[in-house]
Amino acid sequence: MKILLIEDDRETAEYIARGLSEAGHTLSVAADGRDGLFRATGEQWDLLIIDRMLPGVDGLSIVRTLRAGGNVAPILFLTTLGGVGDRVSGLDAGADDYLTKPFAFAELIARVNALGRRPREIKAETTLRVGDLELDLLKRTVRRGDKPILLQPREFKLLEYLMRHAGEVVTRTMLLESVWDFHFDPRTNVVETHISRLRSKIHREGFDDLIQTVRGAGYLLDAAA
Repeated sequence: MKILLIEDDRETAEYIARGLSEAGHTLSVAADGRDGLFRATGEQWDLLIIDRMLPGVDGLSIVRTLRAGGNVAPILFLTTLGGVGDRVSGLDAGADDYLTKPFAFAELIARVNALGRRPREIKAETTLRVGDLELDLLKRTVRRGDKPILLQPREFKLLEYLMRHAGEVVTRTMLLESVWDFHFDPRTNVVETHISRLRSKIHREGFDDLIQTVRGAGYLLDAAA
């Protein structure tokens, strides 16, 4: 793994770097918080090992800054601050693991290897787009081109489902289960009614309807329509 160690104690840094290099990892060392933050944000790393008490920028601030910026690299705090409150604040800041000094090198290796096996977190999708139609999941807004579109909560949920399955035919049963949480046929035209309302709201003059009815099958949202 490509590892960045942010550690201001030279002897400790050399000891860790030598041991992890012998274990097959590629190590780079930053001796203060400012350089560590600069290098952590400027390159891709498989793992970050960070001390809590650093000159320039402290370890907690580094981790918070990285997480706020969307950096999902695994982070291990390696520090003398071993109180319960210290561990809690470190993990709450966004670290994946916490090891206190003094430490057994075998445990450090085990924790490094365990973090290396973890799948990377995938940043959650917040915006869906199909052609010029855009749905913002955080702001709960919809636009087509430059035109904002006001939707009722159920219409928003219906459009979200259709956009997540853009280019696929979705059946009436799929919509009843996913949008209305019905696991039976209510024997109403609730789907058809909402599709009709949604289609009229997202329609753009001079363009074909994005939502197509596939006879005998269901509905298809397609940007090429």
